[in-house]
Amino acid sequence: MGSLPEKDFPQVHRFITTHKEDGTPTFETKIPEPIEWERTNIGVDFFLAYTLGSFPAPLSHDADLNQYKDHLVNHPPFMIPGGAVVRYVDYHPGCEPMWHRTVTVDFGVVIEGELELEVEGGEKRLMKRGDVAVQRGTNHCWRNPSKTQFARALYIALDAKPVIVNGQELGESLGEVKH
Repeated sequence: MGSLPEKDFPQVHRFITTHKEDGTPTFETKIPEPIEWERTNIGVDFFLAYTLGSFPAPLSHDADLNQYKDHLVNHPPFMIPGGAVVRYVDYHPGCEPMWHRTVTVDFGVVIEGELELEVEGGEKRLMKRGDVAVQRGTNHCWRNPSKTQFARALYIALDAKPVIVNGQELGESLGEVKH
């Protein structure tokens, strides 16, 4: 694809609250606030904004924070059974979409640029900044239609029960890159 243009997006910071030993609210300081992006070989950069290993979240004794710290080093699968994953994703200009289905309910919000959401049946929607998609276990892909600009989205994925259609369970499929 050649060299990529510069991202003209603001730096993202993650602010996590917690409690001091006496119960006073404070901010977590052991997890850096400015985030570090990870580049992949499929045309996207991402960072793991937060994870929950279970729901309801175990907040006492910072149990959820300790799980998240571990997930920053040992990346979880796409979804954590019984939990939640919050990710930012930057789509490179003209990136090839990857078809996938997860057993989740995903809330995807376009933060910058535009993204095209396509479902397996061929239907498409062009999402613009501020638009939200509620992805409910369908086989789908995301495409950045711009050949010159990055696009950014925020995803909140919650574990779900598998979809059953005509007696067949539609499980996870972290499929193929479409050319």
